[in-house]
Amino acid sequence: MRPAVLATTGISALVVALLALKPHQLPDLAGVAPRSPTASASPHTSAGVSAGTGTFTGDPIDTQYGTVQVAATLTKGKITSVKVIQAPDQNGRDQQIASYALPRLTQEAIGAQSARIDAVSGASYTSEGYIQSLQSALDRAHG
Repeated sequence: MRPAVLATTGISALVVALLALKPHQLPDLAGVAPRSPTASASPHTSAGVSAGTGTFTGDPIDTQYGTVQVAATLTKGKITSVKVIQAPDQNGRDQQIASYALPRLTQEAIGAQSARIDAVSGASYTSEGYIQSLQSALDRAHG
């Protein structure tokens, strides 16, 4: 009888511990503010093209490891591609992170048709910069 009580107590403690875990969250980028938009951060559209169609450049976002900036191409309001204009590349590790994270972020953004995407594990700052820059590009497309 005693082993059953111990097992039940252990399982109950494990369930409580698992329920107390918080979901993964991006680190706070306190103190990291986006740079002011420049002339190159303006949308590039053709005359006579309907709103939500064209290529829109997002704000450059400064992160702890470097600047991230993207340009989103939309057709009739749908994201058809995202081009990375700037990404952290100061050293081999930055380049390695960018090479695996940015394609995943792009694929997810196109699939989600928004900037509401998950960060790539191991590339939290780059992911957050990508998401913020993409959101500013989408805001330009719809505004």
